[in-house]
Amino acid sequence: MSSTLPQVRTRLKDLAEQAGVSTATVSRVLNGKPGVASHTRTAVLAALDVLGYDRPEKLRTRSEGLVGLVVPELDNPVFPALAQAIESTLSERGYTPLLCTQSPGGTTEDEYVEMLIEHGVDGIVFVSGRHADTTASHDRYHRLRSQDVPIVLVNGHADGVDAPSVSTDDAVATDLAYRHLVSLGHTRIGLAIGPDRYIPARRKLATFTRLLEATHPGVAVDEHVVSTLFTVEGGQAAANELLDSGHTAIIAGSDLMALGAIRAARSRGLRVPEDVSVVGFDDSPLIAFTDPPLTTVRQPVAPMGRAAVSALVQEISGAKVPRTELLFHPELIVRGSTGPVPSPAATAPTPAVT
Repeated sequence: MSSTLPQVRTRLKDLAEQAGVSTATVSRVLNGKPGVASHTRTAVLAALDVLGYDRPEKLRTRSEGLVGLVVPELDNPVFPALAQAIESTLSERGYTPLLCTQSPGGTTEDEYVEMLIEHGVDGIVFVSGRHADTTASHDRYHRLRSQDVPIVLVNGHADGVDAPSVSTDDAVATDLAYRHLVSLGHTRIGLAIGPDRYIPARRKLATFTRLLEATHPGVAVDEHVVSTLFTVEGGQAAANELLDSGHTAIIAGSDLMALGAIRAARSRGLRVPEDVSVVGFDDSPLIAFTDPPLTTVRQPVAPMGRAAVSALVQEISGAKVPRTELLFHPELIVRGSTGPVPSPAATAPTPAVT
């Protein structure tokens, strides 16, 4: 008895510190007693998981049902962040998430959907899926709705699909980045973006075009835009073209592309931000610790995850959620990769190092 009591006290103390509550509150949660707020209970359960403790049998609640979560490849850190936000919210609502991640040459979205239907899921959340591709057919989503399977679309509204959708406002994101660079004195601002068949890229391009034409009437927009892939390599290739044409600032379609742009600048002996300013998009986990820390436009991942789950749960319960796209306002996070426009002598195009 005396040998186990200190261990129990230590565990309660550790859990309380991790959850930011009192040991008495931890004890109430572990013993399943009432009178504890749901968010406090969730914090204690999260502390159990983080510290590696098994949950007591009495705390293992019966699942309300299964929900499929289909996301793209996990190379871009924003997708795991979105998946985690949605999964944790589903768990809080009592649902068990089934995560389906795609990769080139691997299981397709349609194949995942078939497996999810076979498992009897109550609904599916699609993150940046085929619904975001303007060249893809929407028949797959119409079929799901004809089977009364509730779905929610994240980051890419699909006209005509009977489903709620949740997105970051890409127009606002581009506006924030562009005006920030203009305020620093930049006039040669380029856009490094992914394929414009994707709705987020198309929206960013449309806003960039409007802003560029407003500040430089009669400008040839194509000279300031390079479309590649949403990867580090894509960002590097796009930045090389923009740097060749004398751009002093680059807005990237993702944080990974922004890191590629910084790599391109450094391969030429250019400094960021003294010679070239770079703005990313997403504010992926750990992006604040890059060198230099990246100025970026933050997607409101947690609120979007909660909204997507709330809409899906309402649909599962039989309620009709509005089909108007719910747009979330992003936030400009200014760090060390943007600075004042360099002097004209520093902006002369420099051949890329091969």
